[in-house]
Amino acid sequence: MTRSGRFRTHRVRVRGWLAGAAAVTSVALCASIGTAPASATTPPARSAAAVAARPSFRLADIPMKDGVVLKADVLTPAAGTPGADSRGRYPVIVQPASWGQSDLEYVAQGSKLAADGYVVVTYTVRGFWLSGGRIDVGGPTDVADISSVIDWTLAHTEADPRRIGMLGLSLGAGMSLLGAAFDPRIKAVAALSAWGDLVDSLYSGQTRHLQAAALLNALQVPTGRPGAEYARALADLYANRDMPDVVNWARVRSPGTYVDRINAHGTAVLVSNAWSDSVFNSSQMTGFYQKLTGPKRLIMRPGDHATQELTGFLGMDNETWANAREWFDQQLKGNGGTSGAHGAPVELHVRPGGGEEDYPGWQAVSSRTRSLPLGRADVFGTGALDGPADTGWRTSITGGIDSGADTGFTEVSGVLDQTASLPPIVEVPLLPRFAAAVWQSAPYPSLQRIRGVVRLHTTVTSSASQGTVFAYLYDVNALGVGKLISHAPQSWSGRAPGQAFPLDVALFATAYDLPTGHRLALVLDTKDPAYGDSTQLGSDVSFSSPQTDQSRLVLPLR
Repeated sequence: MTRSGRFRTHRVRVRGWLAGAAAVTSVALCASIGTAPASATTPPARSAAAVAARPSFRLADIPMKDGVVLKADVLTPAAGTPGADSRGRYPVIVQPASWGQSDLEYVAQGSKLAADGYVVVTYTVRGFWLSGGRIDVGGPTDVADISSVIDWTLAHTEADPRRIGMLGLSLGAGMSLLGAAFDPRIKAVAALSAWGDLVDSLYSGQTRHLQAAALLNALQVPTGRPGAEYARALADLYANRDMPDVVNWARVRSPGTYVDRINAHGTAVLVSNAWSDSVFNSSQMTGFYQKLTGPKRLIMRPGDHATQELTGFLGMDNETWANAREWFDQQLKGNGGTSGAHGAPVELHVRPGGGEEDYPGWQAVSSRTRSLPLGRADVFGTGALDGPADTGWRTSITGGIDSGADTGFTEVSGVLDQTASLPPIVEVPLLPRFAAAVWQSAPYPSLQRIRGVVRLHTTVTSSASQGTVFAYLYDVNALGVGKLISHAPQSWSGRAPGQAFPLDVALFATAYDLPTGHRLALVLDTKDPAYGDSTQLGSDVSFSSPQTDQSRLVLPLR
């Protein structure tokens, strides 16, 4: 098959929620750089000088050590583009495609990097589209492929071996971080919508994240060929069996497992994620960031998984992709960047509204904590939050029933929060008190700046030996409408029925401004459609506050 024919086949198969955008962009970009796909209309003839002034684009087959061939595209700076060393070599950015996507995914952003003086090699990860092999989800085979792609790039392009970076979204982001752990040649990484701890992403609070797993599996069905380990781990996760094996499978694929190697290599790491990421929760990423000791930067914005980056696939101006390009300019070219305050080690965009705050480190995000006691329920079934200390009470709910306090829908709720400041909403006074325990504060007379991880401590007594509690923190207005600030699940097992035990829940990290006159509400229930719970339907679940161990919510504040 001719090269143009292979390009046509490659493009026709591009579909899915991001690949469609990449295909449209590739036509425009190929025309702009003087290489048209066979299905495109041939553009009018242009002068050789005009063509030479633009980056070149070509397709490539990259062989792996086990004989698998990965499909790739290569963008090379035009001759004379600034940034080359004395031998004419440019810094290189290697980009593994994201979950279920092809190497055309990054063509819009890759063209910008090439125009700025980077060799760019984007490849379809094994197991997807026309690349060979089977899906490994960032496992040892995927990691070995990264080094093989770098080897090929150094041998077949004008790439400078001293200036190698990796850039990726979602799967590509996690793989970029794993690459930094296992290949010391990688000097800088920009990881967008990444995971640092895949165990925490799939099983935080010992609770299965089923809705997110189901979405990812659905996205790979049209284009992917699952490997045996991936298929087994996913089946076990759905069935709630052999969970220690699932945890071990995910731990091997967690960059946080190898953070000491990243630190030893001195790799510069930029991570950019969303507060409401329903696939890779915010806390697993902020936790990973804190373990890094080399050059690093963290950016957190409102949104869901990969939604902040979406417009960049169409070649539109996009701040997240611009941050990545600037990061490489700083770390691979030594330009020092162009944005002053935007170079802060921690950049937070506060919900709602997205106002930016810059910090020298994660520890500076909150300046104090406030302990809010949980009080006994009144005649309406609502306990006081942030009132006088109160102990000796007990509140019971019926387990296994969805109260209506939920985390919303994967990829939908986070987008609404990003674009319209509309996270999941409940009418707090209408929540059924037989299925949910509710505590609510008085209206606050001033703005409350919540920054970091909200923590709950309480005492639980259950009629069953295992169960799950979901903790939700809401911003409640004068009409009783509550907007979700943060949440987290926490499961337990092996407890003696009827015997009280302490329970701690760390809600996912956030930055949220509670407006003047609004209340905080804490809601606890035992069912959420986004998760797989272990609460027995009809069981009795009680929360209490012994005199020696007061139930409380601890807020990190500025």
